[in-house]
Amino acid sequence: MSTTSKTEESTTKTNAMLDHLASKGITFPNLGKSVEEIPPRMRFAPSPTGSLHVGGARTALYNWLVAQRGKQEYGSGAAFVVRVEDTDLDRSTKESELSVLADLQWLGLTWDEGPDMEYVPYGPYRQSERNHIYATVANYLMEQGKAYKCFCTKEELEEMKQRQEEAGVPARYDGTWRDADLELVRQKEAEGMEYTVRFKVPPGARVVIDDAVRGMVSWDAESTVGDFILLRSNGVPVYNFCVAVDDAAMGISTVIRAEEHLTNTLRQGLILDALGAPRPRYAHCSLILGEDKQKLSKRHGATSCNQFRLDGFLPDAMINYLSLLGWNDGSDDEIYTREELIEAFDVDRIVKSPSVFDMGKLRWVNAQHLKRKSVNDILPLVREQFEIANLIKVGDESESTNDFIFAATTLAKQMLETTKDVVDNANAVLGYNLPPSYDALLTEEGSEEAKSMIELGYFYSIGRNLIQSFKENKFPLPDPTKPLDAFFDSSGQYPIIEDTQLGGAPYSFPQAYKVFMKNLAKNSNVKGKFLFHPIRLALTGEMSGQDVTKQLSLLSIVSRPVNGNPLLSTDMVVTLNERMERLEAFLETIPEQFRAPNKAESSDNTTTGQNKRIDQGTHPANDSSSNDLAGEDTSSSKDIGRASYEGPPITALDIRVGRIQRVWEHEEAEKLFCEEIDIGEDQPRMVASGLRPFFQKEDLEGRKVLVLCNLKERKLVGFPSHGMVLCASNSDHTDVRFISPPVDAKVGERVTVPGWDVEEPMAENKLAKKKVFEQIAPFLKTSQHGVPEFLGSPFMTRAGVCTSPLPNASVS
Repeated sequence: MSTTSKTEESTTKTNAMLDHLASKGITFPNLGKSVEEIPPRMRFAPSPTGSLHVGGARTALYNWLVAQRGKQEYGSGAAFVVRVEDTDLDRSTKESELSVLADLQWLGLTWDEGPDMEYVPYGPYRQSERNHIYATVANYLMEQGKAYKCFCTKEELEEMKQRQEEAGVPARYDGTWRDADLELVRQKEAEGMEYTVRFKVPPGARVVIDDAVRGMVSWDAESTVGDFILLRSNGVPVYNFCVAVDDAAMGISTVIRAEEHLTNTLRQGLILDALGAPRPRYAHCSLILGEDKQKLSKRHGATSCNQFRLDGFLPDAMINYLSLLGWNDGSDDEIYTREELIEAFDVDRIVKSPSVFDMGKLRWVNAQHLKRKSVNDILPLVREQFEIANLIKVGDESESTNDFIFAATTLAKQMLETTKDVVDNANAVLGYNLPPSYDALLTEEGSEEAKSMIELGYFYSIGRNLIQSFKENKFPLPDPTKPLDAFFDSSGQYPIIEDTQLGGAPYSFPQAYKVFMKNLAKNSNVKGKFLFHPIRLALTGEMSGQDVTKQLSLLSIVSRPVNGNPLLSTDMVVTLNERMERLEAFLETIPEQFRAPNKAESSDNTTTGQNKRIDQGTHPANDSSSNDLAGEDTSSSKDIGRASYEGPPITALDIRVGRIQRVWEHEEAEKLFCEEIDIGEDQPRMVASGLRPFFQKEDLEGRKVLVLCNLKERKLVGFPSHGMVLCASNSDHTDVRFISPPVDAKVGERVTVPGWDVEEPMAENKLAKKKVFEQIAPFLKTSQHGVPEFLGSPFMTRAGVCTSPLPNASVS
């Protein structure tokens, strides 16, 4: 018989088989079509045996993106299908199915066809409801001689496996019933013997796929799998049989899934070929790893989508970050809207190498999406977080609750990485951590700064002044009829999210507080850090934090009578009355020598004169005052050193936490790197640095650094550089190391130095004209432990102290 005749005969048999299946209601919509030239029908097929985790969510996302792009290009025909693969009857649950569907809805991955829909063309969409389809296909394969009944018992199969292992050959079914006599088969059936249905792998069969991610992949089917089971002895179909039949019957054009399913493609391909059904295009994505380079699992922390929702991540940010776990568009972009992802995503740009799930990077991506939203945009999300924390009643739309949520959100907006941060920040603001006594303060970890400030002698008198003013009703309090004054500008229209901006119109609480502070400074003859630091500690219990007027305003909202209080629980709230009582009790425990400024000691123990250099607040060995300081906390002497400093304040510098997004070598300067750095602004800063002799590009990319931001932009070998990355270096600049903010420091956060009031940084032109950085630079050092310091006080962020591996070095 000629080749042409054989082909015609094969086609005739295939058509006859397909006609027979069609008569049973089973058709293959993609028959005779090129899957790359038709509207994409994509599917996500979860097993309802647990929650939707990161890997599954990424798979769903990639399929969803292709389907959405297809809708734009083709207009109709494209679809995203959700199919529940619940053939594992022992582990599958309805609760898990509902949980997965809820997570997909939260992510915004809406489906066009799925198990919750009626009157859709290719349903049902639960495999447990399609058993009649699988049985029909299995019977027809047996009629065609492409499958058969196997009556091997479990004991016989175990013996077979043992013999093969002893012989050193791969364990697989040996075909005992493959060509069994038909009469023997009928006899076993008549005896009621249990049987499975096995697929008859064609002799010499080879399956080859052109995987969109892995390239050409092939298997020798006969030697790899042997005749595999289609239906178990209880009639339940196996996973690979269901998947192959469903992909063909639902017209799935492309299958994007995890690489762990790659080996399943062999069995599925054999089944599809036996049915004469077209194979979909395949794309097998690499695994997602934890930061330890092991497969991502629960031991790496939150991996389920619902937990990310509970932790305050935005659906759009999750979509953005998940898209980057195995795909890029060829650019250096990292922040995408949903619409931009639909436009940019292409299966052919899925990468083969595994991706590492970086929680820090996810938080950064989430922070970028939060920055793009207004306060009002995120209020519903913040409300949900307070409801989850059981702090407000679900559905409570009372005025006091709305005021509280708005105030808490506005207060925290500038530093947000997740919406849960609003709850955490509110808890911190409403609490009061001033210890019960001075002795208790000495034993608290991280209390050195407060101890040093108190020992300067100003805290006691200022605290007493506050208490007296409060008792005499002279201390300004938020107006209960205008609880949000501190959170709006003077027009009352625009929320204030910059912590350095004072809110309120004339005669409002913030303005009254400002007047009170000016009068207090004048009457007590104390100003600057010697006034503001004691005030902050006395009122908030903390040495640093957000604007005091905003904190007190939030406290006022939750200090109302029970019927006007928005909180379900006020256990964490310390009212202003209670704070004054605790403050008064604390003041009674301060030793006498710290109840007034010792100006004589300050004068004797400092070096005066603008031209004399201060060495981190230390004193010459022959200074008589050195004996007085023996055994004392050295931070006290550092404060004394600061008292004699007459140069510009460190707060003139705008030093922020940045993340280097992109690095490249300057084409014309062999020592320069060009860097694109996110410092929390709308656009990243372009900075040129002389770090090329000391680091490789990969040392910089993705790293958090400190950036001096208010330097005037200037051209460095033609490159417009706007800022400077701060590093530590030895005396001859042969060893240069990064200064690193804490791991949890927020990008865009301004670095502070204890003992210096947080003030507006100096304008760029003024900073350059007065050579401010040049005056401050000699006093920027790292300590013996590598901590960057100004006059002995460390560089701080809200997450802790900045560090460097280089001790006793200069900072520039």
